[in-house]
Amino acid sequence: MRRPSDLDALQQVLCAALGSAEPVAPLARLDQDTTAFATLDPAVLERPTLIGGGSLYSPTSPVPAPHALADLARRAEALDVRQILVPGVRRSDDTGALRAAGLVPVPADPECVVRLTREVDDVLRTRVGADRLRDVRRRHHAVSQEATWERIRLRDLDGKPWARDAFADLHRRQAERRRPAEHGREAGSGRAAEHGREAGSGRAAEHGREADGRREADGRREGGGRRERDGRHHPYNADALDALAHGTLADRTEMFVRRRGDTVVQAGLTITSHNGRGVYCLTQAIDHEDAAVRDDLYAATLYQLYVDARTSGLEWVHLGRGDAERMRCLGADLFVPVDHWLRAPEATVPQDGRQEPELSRFTAPPVTTVPVPGPARFRHQPRFDTVDLTSNTNPFLGPESQYPHLDTAELAHTYLRTISALPGHAGVDALTTDHVLFTSGAVDGVMLLLAALASPGESVCVTPPTFPLYTHFARVLRLPLVEVPLRGDDLSELDTERILAADPRVTILCDPNNPVGTRLDPEEVHALVTGTSGVVVIDEAYVEFSENPSYAALVARHDNLIVLRTLSKAWGLAGARCGVALAQPGIIEALRRLQVPFGFTDASQRAVRDRLTNAGPALASIKLIRAERRRLAAALAEHPAVDRVFPSQTNFLLVRLHKHDLVMERLRDAGIAVADTGHVIPATCRISIGNQRANDALLEALSFAL
Repeated sequence: MRRPSDLDALQQVLCAALGSAEPVAPLARLDQDTTAFATLDPAVLERPTLIGGGSLYSPTSPVPAPHALADLARRAEALDVRQILVPGVRRSDDTGALRAAGLVPVPADPECVVRLTREVDDVLRTRVGADRLRDVRRRHHAVSQEATWERIRLRDLDGKPWARDAFADLHRRQAERRRPAEHGREAGSGRAAEHGREAGSGRAAEHGREADGRREADGRREGGGRRERDGRHHPYNADALDALAHGTLADRTEMFVRRRGDTVVQAGLTITSHNGRGVYCLTQAIDHEDAAVRDDLYAATLYQLYVDARTSGLEWVHLGRGDAERMRCLGADLFVPVDHWLRAPEATVPQDGRQEPELSRFTAPPVTTVPVPGPARFRHQPRFDTVDLTSNTNPFLGPESQYPHLDTAELAHTYLRTISALPGHAGVDALTTDHVLFTSGAVDGVMLLLAALASPGESVCVTPPTFPLYTHFARVLRLPLVEVPLRGDDLSELDTERILAADPRVTILCDPNNPVGTRLDPEEVHALVTGTSGVVVIDEAYVEFSENPSYAALVARHDNLIVLRTLSKAWGLAGARCGVALAQPGIIEALRRLQVPFGFTDASQRAVRDRLTNAGPALASIKLIRAERRRLAAALAEHPAVDRVFPSQTNFLLVRLHKHDLVMERLRDAGIAVADTGHVIPATCRISIGNQRANDALLEALSFAL
């Protein structure tokens, strides 16, 4: 809800809840993101505060214009109120006016959004995995058997007084369950108390507002007027609900209720966005003492809201602010960082912390003077709830006419979380999404890093035999090439001294090696990374097939290390064209300045997320490939057509043949295609590991080759 008219309407609702002409109340009595304000001085929490922006009902508030902030300051002075709060401002907004007005940021939970790009079950299977989807569907089915589901337009609420009363009563009773957790927080219990709060309805940002509504309803019943016995205000009392039902937002707002017989067991509010593309879930309260049952109701209700939204042609459901990890388990895939902005006598204005990461010292000089290209500059600015008229696309031909999502931070989080659980990836959990850049395959990453980090005249070192496109891209970019061949019988030894003597700007290692299949000595690799004055790139396209560890975790400790990964090999997504560059944020920023926007399509992003979230089949197939590699290597080693099988930690085998040309000709005649590497390593071919039938066909063809 970003329109000024919507925000004005919500301010009127808040005034109705408070029973005053102005939205003034102490922070401690609003229950607004209690954990966000937990570190503030108690005097700040108890001091009356003028609430501006989108009030407490809006998921986020646009930054007020300078004249609006000046007016807010004048109102505070006239009311003799020393504090001002502008809640829920997106961190991606330009907050310069807030800083200039003397307000300071207080970090809050992010706003959480579920984007409905396809049918609900397909979306959730991609986001949370098949097992979790079955669990949510089970909960939804069980709840639907016991309780009815009803949607009521708020404009029609006067004709349903039972719904109005139940809404206020449920919020009051839910607040009573929360009070022990609140006392725990006030005593410094921190995160454990927050988990207790979230167990009721799962929305950390909304629980405080819901609790106030229930306490207010209780207070009115006992003659307390608009104040409860303990003196707390609450935004979701019956007066606020009446103001919302008779205001300008009533036609876009609905109440949802679940009833078991004649008893309302759940009630909440949703409001359709002004652009008509999504819905905000403002609040919900659940009547049950059992936390497990409350969780079941909450998950089932979100699933129902997703289904209703998708059926209505909507594209997203906004879950409010809350714990990102918990909301991921419920399908959220967009998390927008949010701050509350507070002006208080004790607060000092911090420096603006929104700058992009500082560029790496290895960035080529021309790259330091150019910005991130085009719309990619705004990748952190969410547009799901705006009317976007920037892209010059056809609005009448469905979602395919829209450009791909540019903010891939959540997908990067999924990738890091998935690979950190793999063998040989200890320490990857220390990386953040700022260490990750998705590319159109790993080869695109090679081109980007050479262009971003090497200037004309600076050399690129490769270690043949190796992947030929390294040399290709270096020559295309007119960068001098240094070749330092691998040594040893298995072609697995680096000539570190010779590489360091050449002093290359960029050294590219293929480890596991393609086409050989062997791994390098980690001590030699570490000596190169720490000894060189340039950048070391390790291409780990085949690392998932290896028994030796990845170097991915080391990028957090070395500013000159880049690790390239791909989902084309072990993850089986060659068609999705997804490469991954892992490096320190300054290098990632340099690469981003040269990357063509929109190269990573929505279809590719969905395929990658689905594969990573439902990783079981891919991980099982890696075990099958390793088993077939051992079987095929043993059979080839005994075959009379084969001179040698090189050791491999990949999904292929390098084989030296007797009568190489004759054998290759016979294999082609038999319809068996293998990679002829004889021009790189004499008398060899590279054989990909197929399924058992394909591998048996190869062995049979070899039997007739001599």
